[in-house]
Amino acid sequence: MSSRLFWALVGLLCLAAAFAGYRLAGTPDNRQAAPAYGTWLPPQRPIEDFRLTDSDGQPFTRAGLEGRVSLVYFGYSHCSDECPDTLAMLARVRRAAKRARLQVLFVTIDPRRDTPAVLARYLRRFDPKFIGLTGTTAQLHRLAGGLGVDLGEVALPGGGYDFEHTVAVFLFDAHAREAAVFTPPFDARRLTAALRRMWPRLLAPG
Repeated sequence: MSSRLFWALVGLLCLAAAFAGYRLAGTPDNRQAAPAYGTWLPPQRPIEDFRLTDSDGQPFTRAGLEGRVSLVYFGYSHCSDECPDTLAMLARVRRAAKRARLQVLFVTIDPRRDTPAVLARYLRRFDPKFIGLTGTTAQLHRLAGGLGVDLGEVALPGGGYDFEHTVAVFLFDAHAREAAVFTPPFDARRLTAALRRMWPRLLAPG
C-alpha cells in the first residue's frame, strides 16, 4: 500500500469517528443519572390494573396512564392543610413544566364525600386540567396499598371523621410504570427541573 493511500484511509477513519461522536453527543441518553430530588426507581415498577371513576363521571383505568406522564397524589377535599398545599404546588409544577403530556391525578381517600361532582368543583380551585379519581373503598385501598400509601380513618367528637394518610407524590412514566416518589418538604422548582431533565426517559419506548 502506498503511503498516500495509507494516509487517505487514516483520514477517512478519523472523519468517520468524528461523525459518530457528533451523532452520539446529539442523542438523548435515557440512562442518565437520576436527579438528586426525589426517590427514583431503577427500574420503573409497573402498576397493576385498576378501575376508578374520574371527576367527569367516566371510567378511569390503568390505560389512562399510558401515553402520558402522570403525577399522582392521594388526599381528600375536606383536608385543611397538606392536600391544598400539595395541589397548589402541583399546579405550579404543571404550569412551569409546559409539557402537554403531563397530567395530575388526585385520588380521593374519602369516597363517601368526594363524589365526581365534588372533586370537579374542588380541583377547579387549583387547576381546571387536574383529574379527580374516586371509587369504592375497596378499589381505593387496593390502589393505595399497591403504592405503599397508608390510610387511616380517625373518628371525631360528634360523629364526624378525618383521615391520616401518607403524603407523597408518585410519578408514572408513559407506560404506566412507577418511576419516582416525592415526599415533603415539596419543592415545585426542583420537581419541575427533575421532570424536564428526565422527560426523554419518561416517554422512551418500553
